[in-house]
Amino acid sequence: MPKTERSRLVVGVSGASGVVYGLRVLDACRELGVESHLVLSRAAALTIAQETELTLAQVQAKADVVYKPADVGAAIASGSYRTLGMIVAPCSVRTMSEIASGVTASL
Repeated sequence: MPKTERSRLVVGVSGASGVVYGLRVLDACRELGVESHLVLSRAAALTIAQETELTLAQVQAKADVVYKPADVGAAIASGSYRTLGMIVAPCSVRTMSEIASGVTASL
């Protein structure tokens, strides 16, 4: 019998205000049984400290897999890595511009 893989969702959290949206996406993934792959920008870590009472470690613990923003060789960077997609929440204007233009300096 073939092994069935869990559905995966990549969750990006940028430094924009509204980090609670990313946290809720992580919680929803857990509730729905979706494997979450988290990427937090450095600015997101600062925003988490300002907008929540959670530590960075507590936020990372909400995800199944955590990647460093500089890890451009991560599995999720490959076009052949199967996922449901990616949600960036919140998404700063800078991050949105990088995604739209396809020119990024980080994961």
